[in-house]
Formats: sequence, structure tokens, C-alpha cells
Amino acid sequence: MEPDELIAALDRQLKPYRGELPAYPRLPEDGVPRAEVAGLIERLAAAEEARWRDGYASGAVYHGDPEHVAFLNRVYAAQSQSNPLHPDLWPSATKFEAEIVSMTANMLGARHADPAAPVAGTVSSGGTESILLAMKTYRDFARARRGIAEPEIVAPVTAHAAFDKAARFFGMPLVRVPVDEGFKADLTAMSEAVTERTAVVVGSAPTFPHGVIDPIPQIAALAAERGAGCHVDACLGGFIVPWAERLGYPVPPFDFRLPGVTSMSADTHKYGYAAKGSSVVLYRGKDLRQFQYYTSTDWPGGLYLSPTFGGSRPGALSATCWAAMVSIGERGYLDAARRILETGAKVRDGIAQIPGVRVLGDPLWVIAFATEDGLDVFQVLENMGQRGWSLNGLQRPPAVHIAVTLRHTLPGVADRFLADLRDSVEEARANPGVSTGMAPVYGLAASLPEELVHAMLGAYLDLTFEV
Repeated sequence: MEPDELIAALDRQLKPYRGELPAYPRLPEDGVPRAEVAGLIERLAAAEEARWRDGYASGAVYHGDPEHVAFLNRVYAAQSQSNPLHPDLWPSATKFEAEIVSMTANMLGARHADPAAPVAGTVSSGGTESILLAMKTYRDFARARRGIAEPEIVAPVTAHAAFDKAARFFGMPLVRVPVDEGFKADLTAMSEAVTERTAVVVGSAPTFPHGVIDPIPQIAALAAERGAGCHVDACLGGFIVPWAERLGYPVPPFDFRLPGVTSMSADTHKYGYAAKGSSVVLYRGKDLRQFQYYTSTDWPGGLYLSPTFGGSRPGALSATCWAAMVSIGERGYLDAARRILETGAKVRDGIAQIPGVRVLGDPLWVIAFATEDGLDVFQVLENMGQRGWSLNGLQRPPAVHIAVTLRHTLPGVADRFLADLRDSVEEARANPGVSTGMAPVYGLAASLPEELVHAMLGAYLDLTFEV
């Protein structure tokens, strides 16, 4: 399939409502009645709900129980006008965000921190913003306190793409290091990569691609020995790994119990079960956090200060996050983690029993698998899509993963996944080379020049904003 043909096919997939629903390339001369607008939105929501509601999606919707969703919607409606930029009008937003930070910090070992440098943090809009904020903080800290003109980030190749984005946005060289055969950060390579210019060393708990936890104790010790910061990206696992440890799963220390860990990110809108649009970034000490803030004292509009990238922010999302955490509590998170980890083990073990398929690394609930014997794993991915599954395609090496959520713990879902995967593998084996969806995208990404792949992806993003 040629690039132009591929973009056209993706356009058709991205815009399934074109020609079927009203389109508004310009403002309507007269406003559409509210009942009609609401009815259209509700119709779309109902049409799109089935796949995630019935447990066909990897990640995406992490709780999804109708009562929980209705509860969050009620809280959001009550706080829909709230804006933390105006704490005089909405002091409740300050309460919610301070307690979100404190609850998350205490879950992640803050009580073990030095009282002289207590764990502090802020609420952000998601994991990418949390990572960007942390990297900006280390850049400015390194320049001001360590005299490093061009601070660098050292991170494994499996660290989230948000670190690449931070490096690009903030002019920070990013030194990527390889992983070992278990897809964990290669400590020897990491040690060799850390220099006097290193501002921060990164580890993940777990990594997004393969669901494995980097050797955080060794990474944190290395960073401390070299005088660098250590950021633990627990966006995916921050609300699972602490409970996994309590349940007896073999996970290494990964949080502020380790003296070398100087910052963490954890997504409340994933396994914290808040509404989408919230995350927490934490620092060992308020002095480090201070470099995240932006303040302006000479603007004609008055004194301006912002803890994160946004000015105005949706206080309703902080309210729903707070409500989710307080209503679930420790026992609720512990029970949710138990169900997810048990289901993850069933999925992992079931995948390992399918001929021609192998699990990558030693994951707990984010399970990545590759194929052998000449099978095209992206054709398997596409076959699963034809059966209703929305999974994540990986590359380098080619693989697919499923992030197990509470939706997958429902009766019969894991069995359905494994049965469909067996059938999809057999279909790919019987019909090699038959592919019309995302499989060619990954194939082209591996074979075309990087500049052309970037252009194709940019064209794909352009489609999103075209009527």
C-alpha cells in the first residue's frame, strides 16, 4: 500500500460519521436547539460505549462502572465553573488539589522522606504534562544550582515519548540507553551515559511498551552517586504497584523510600479512576518544586503566577479526582489491584500457551507479546481489531500489548480475549500478508526514511482537524 492510499484508508477509519451526521464547518446562523445538540452527543456516546464498556479496549477506560461514572459526572456538574486560577472564588479547588497531592505522596512513600525535604507536588492535566513539568524543573534547577549550561536527560529507549517531547520543547539533549533482554534499563549503559551534564536519570514503574519495572533502586543510587536527579515515571503504575507490593507480588522498591528518587509522576486518571485530565507530579522537597512554577511581577495585568503550564484550569477535574480517591479509599484500591493483577496473570499465562506467540519480559498487568515462526504480529493486531479489540501496536521489536483494566476483570472477558487471540493468530498463519489497517503503518515506519514517516504521521494528525 502506497503512503497516499494508506492516508486515505486511515481517513475513512478516522471519520466514520462523515455524511451520516450534521457537520458544522462554520458557525450555524442560528444556534441549534440545545435538546438537539445534546441528543446528538448522547447518540454518539451510546454508539461508542460498547467496545470499552464490554472490555474490548486496552487501557483507555480504567474503571467504567456506570455507578462510578455517574458519581464523577455529578461531582463534575457541581464544580463545572471552578477555576483554580481564581482561588478567591473557588478555595475548594485549593483544598482538593492539596489533598490529592498529599494522598498520592503518602501512597508513594512520602512518610519515609527527610522531614527537612518533605515530598511536595502539583496536580497536572495528565502524564505528559507531569513529565514535561518535571523535565523543565530539572533543566532550570541544573542551570541555577549546578551551573550546567545544557542539562541532559538520560533515559532508557522504553521511557515514554513524553521525555522526547520535553527534550525537544526545552532544548535538553536526551541520551537514550538500551534495555536488557528482559526489556529493563541496561544499568551498565546507563552508568556510562551519565556525565557531569546529566540533570536527571529516568526509570519507569512500569514501562508503557512492555509493562516491566526498571531497576529503580540501582538507577536511583546511580543518580545520587553522580549528583543527578532521578525521576520515576509511575504514570501507568503509581496506583497499582504500591498495592501489588502489599499483595505480595515481587516488585522492587520504586518510590520515595529510596533516597535517590527525587521526583515521580503518577496518573490519577488511569488506575486512580478519576475523570480524564488529571495527574500528579511529586518532588523531594519544595525547593526543587519551586523551579516548576512560573511567576511574573512586571506585567501590566498584575502579578501572575502559575504552578503548571496552564493558566485557567478545569477545577471540576480536580474535584472529580479528589472525589474518586476519597470514595475508593485504600481498601478499594487494594481490591481493584488484586482483581487486575489476577486477571493480568491469567492473560499473561494464556498468551504464553498460544503456539507462535511469546510474552515479552516479566509483566504483571500490562502484557506485551510478539510472534515467531514468520507470523506478522501486526496482522494479528489487525485481526483482533476485526473482532472488536482495540490494542496497542509496539515497535522495536514489533509487538502488541494489552493494558488490563477493571473492565477486563468482568466475567468472561479474559477468556474471550484469549480465544479471540488464538483465532487471530491462526487466521494470520493461514492468510499471511492480508492487511488493510494499521499493520501497513508499522511496516512502512520500519522501511521508510524517518523524515517521510514523520510527514505521514503529520498528515494523519491533520486529518483530525478537517471536517
